Amino acid sequence: MNIYISDKALQWFKDEVGLEAGQAVKFYAKIYGSSKIQESHSLAFTVDPDYDKAIAKVEADGIIFYVNEMDEWFFKDYDLYIEYDEKLQEVAYDYKK
Repeated sequence: MNIYISDKALQWFKDEVGLEAGQAVKFYAKIYGSSKIQESHSLAFTVDPDYDKAIAKVEADGIIFYVNEMDEWFFKDYDLYIEYDEKLQEVAYDYKK
């Protein structure tokens, strides 16, 4: 699995979450909601510097974005694309094989 983040999504994380170089964001499955790849689970994130057990990570402008091994099942061989939705003015996730 790979993680990709667009420049606009990165800027959203900096502006809205207040992230700076040296920080890390963990993406994880949450039980409620739904997604394109999991009917009864959706994706959430938290600022968490503990990426020692990351199965996938990407660094953008000094910020680490990652998924831990315990959430690998959620992606089922998909890559995570983090984009910015202009209409909603928030990040949006896409999953591609």
